[in-house]
Amino acid sequence: MVGPSRALSLLIAIACCLSSWAMNVTYDGRAIIIDGQRRVLISGSIHYARSTAEMWPDLIQKAKEGGVDAIDTYIFWNAHEPSRGEYNFEGNLNFIKFIKIVQDAGLYVVLRIGPYVCAEWNYGGFPVWLHQIPGIELRTDNDIFKAEMQTFTNLIVSMVKKEKLLAPEGGPVIITQIENEYGNFIKKYGDSGKRYIQWCANMAKSLDVGVPWIMCQQADAPSPMINTCNGFYCHKFKPNRPSSPKMWTENWTGWFKGWGESQPHRPVEDVAYAVANFFASGGTFQNYYMYHGGTNFGRTSGGPYLTTSYDYDAPLDEYGNIRQPKWGHLKKLHSAIKMMEKILTYGEVNTTQLGNALVVTKFSINETSSGCFLTNANQSSDANATYNGNTYLVPSRSISIVPDCKKEVYNTAKVTTQTSLMVNKPVKSAKLSWKWHSEIMEDTLNGKGSFSNESLLEQIMTTGDASDYLWYMTSVTLNKSSTSWSKKMNLRVKTKGHILHAYVNNCLIGSGYATKGSYKFDFEQEAELRDGHNFITLLSATDGLANYGAFFDLQKAGIDGGPVELIGNGKEKIDLTKNKWSYKIGLNGEMSKIYLPSASHGLNWNSDRLPINKSMTWYKTTFEVPDGNDSLVLDLQGMGKGHAWVNGQSIGRYWPSFLAADSGCEPCDYRQKYDSDKCRTECGMPSQRWYHVPRSFTTKAPNTLILFEEVGGDPSQVSLQTVTIGTVCANVAEGSTLDLSCPGSRSFSEIQFASFGNPQGSCGSFKKGSCEAPDALAAVKKACIGRPNCSINVTANAFGPSGCSDLGKRLAVQAIC
Repeated sequence: MVGPSRALSLLIAIACCLSSWAMNVTYDGRAIIIDGQRRVLISGSIHYARSTAEMWPDLIQKAKEGGVDAIDTYIFWNAHEPSRGEYNFEGNLNFIKFIKIVQDAGLYVVLRIGPYVCAEWNYGGFPVWLHQIPGIELRTDNDIFKAEMQTFTNLIVSMVKKEKLLAPEGGPVIITQIENEYGNFIKKYGDSGKRYIQWCANMAKSLDVGVPWIMCQQADAPSPMINTCNGFYCHKFKPNRPSSPKMWTENWTGWFKGWGESQPHRPVEDVAYAVANFFASGGTFQNYYMYHGGTNFGRTSGGPYLTTSYDYDAPLDEYGNIRQPKWGHLKKLHSAIKMMEKILTYGEVNTTQLGNALVVTKFSINETSSGCFLTNANQSSDANATYNGNTYLVPSRSISIVPDCKKEVYNTAKVTTQTSLMVNKPVKSAKLSWKWHSEIMEDTLNGKGSFSNESLLEQIMTTGDASDYLWYMTSVTLNKSSTSWSKKMNLRVKTKGHILHAYVNNCLIGSGYATKGSYKFDFEQEAELRDGHNFITLLSATDGLANYGAFFDLQKAGIDGGPVELIGNGKEKIDLTKNKWSYKIGLNGEMSKIYLPSASHGLNWNSDRLPINKSMTWYKTTFEVPDGNDSLVLDLQGMGKGHAWVNGQSIGRYWPSFLAADSGCEPCDYRQKYDSDKCRTECGMPSQRWYHVPRSFTTKAPNTLILFEEVGGDPSQVSLQTVTIGTVCANVAEGSTLDLSCPGSRSFSEIQFASFGNPQGSCGSFKKGSCEAPDALAAVKKACIGRPNCSINVTANAFGPSGCSDLGKRLAVQAIC
């Protein structure tokens, strides 16, 4: 066996050489093979477009320190080709620069070209202009679509080849992907879908990248494509050919979040159990989706109704901070698995049933070396497993890793890494003084549009997704003497979503929005009409376009055929559906780029009588950022729904008035099989209250913040805040080492809790148990106060007699940085 320190040195040596020679990357039925050696590979997804270029080096370095071998990323077609034939590879879309930073860090790259990506990204990564091409059908055997897909795929591959970023050319890209999760819906596309997936494989093969191609969730992936698994658990997955390795391309570390939903979490014990189980069952490549989730800047969130935050409960949080204990516990897992790399990829495997859901999985090479996984699949009972004369305490639903089949080095449920609780602190120096300006709507409310049509148009085809907003305008002449006359009538609108604001004769009569999952809804509101000419103006808004499902690209939005009707007191109907309708795409402020601080708009911003709960209003302020590296966020509590910009750069949509349901936040038990509805928090709270302001968006000079408020809010409640570690905790068993650390140059200022015995609760709510050693608090204070980090060997001798039984004693500590 190679010891952990020696193994780490070898890995560092290998990583440092990634940029210095060409690599031969192939595969067999056991593993990806790099330069003739089968490899165990641990990868993590970081999307370049969901962070900033300035964040990339830090994110990649933290991933490397977390024991990741490779960085996995998608290519976002709609971001790179927003208009047909016009490309953007600047700023945080410079994926070539991103790959080179990964290479400089000594890591591999898994390049998922797609170009359909899903990813909870607007329109699944497809540019909406595709949808507007006559005769096109997306993701099927359609020549028009295939030509566009091949053109873009060829472009990406040629860019990668030009920079010599493929492994055979000395680059870090060892795996490439074509299409994504098509197998989940291929039956709905019929024979055309089968021909399409074969075409995808042939097209990919013709690009001659020199590294393996993969297809996610594609059970019928044609040779030489490797079919792979996505999900919370993939230990039961089997490739469709014995010549393909068992690969897990998306291990979902958490889940995404929609407006109106609570905060999802996935316990690290469950993630670790799933990973260990996968490798114990013959897997050799595993990728965390996500390792860093990031932010849906601009209008990139999909859905519809997905939040701007794409935190995903990943090991690195939305802002790039290390999330503990998830990051640290998985780092230790990676180290343990890497100790068994040769055995896992070359060894023979056999299993021994110990009874009561206890299983030993042993990998061995000619009896000269071996490694074991001890699995306790029982969801309620811990177990003492005896194997080869040794006894191991294996908690319920956990796996112990025993690299030499003698000494346990890791257990998925024994979390010894510290827990870090993040706190948001208002920046006292950032006092916000607001100015405001109403969205100019006079012409629009009086029916003056940019073009007209004799029917109610579908929104996405009409706007090309150039804006969330489309105005529908018409008029109706009423006569008091008519039998259909009624001064007060109900305006009824059938819309395909997602949000609707209705105006009659320049007055807002009401708004409505769909609930998540069903974006069609009926709007009905009473309106006061007048004898003569009446203006009806409807503002339809989208909130992200569909990104997943069979024929997701055909989901419609807007009023699209209506009907739109006026209903009198006597239930008389005036059908406006076939009226002549005028249209206007977007907002005046949006089109004139009022959010750019340097632009001259000829506007006089009002500074008196700050309006509260006023819809369709622009707000402007300036602020200065504090020194340091703490993450910055905007607390938009009090605002309704809208969009925010800092120094002209969009930090995304906001909707803090959309609250999660009061129910559904039940206690979390890692021992139960996880799904995305479990382990929820923040029920009854805004789905997203805080919005990331990357420091690279700011300057030392005063920074300009612009908000467009769509439904009405109170900007006086808005504040700039920093995010940092506030409280750190650890709860480790006797015989282990407790390690605590503060971020940066900060030190421990207070020990809030320390108990050695059988302490109860969790970080933030620890309590003393029924037995306790007398000297624990004093010992921890002596070791930690005034220091940036501290390490304590957890032994009875260090804390005095506890009065507890000999088994199960723990040290729990909670401290303030």
